[in-house]
Amino acid sequence: MLTFLKSELFLRFLGGFAIGAVGMVLLQPDEQPILSSPAIAATSTNHAAL
Repeated sequence: MLTFLKSELFLRFLGGFAIGAVGMVLLQPDEQPILSSPAIAATSTNHAAL
């Protein structure tokens, strides 16, 4: 197990995971989620047009 933890494959995986996790946190949009009030407002306006 210790040999696997020190292997290049595991270290590359761990490094990629760390970079991906930091990237997900830093690149999160400041906007609201898609399924929030603008989506509900869009569906209600389409219903009113019918």
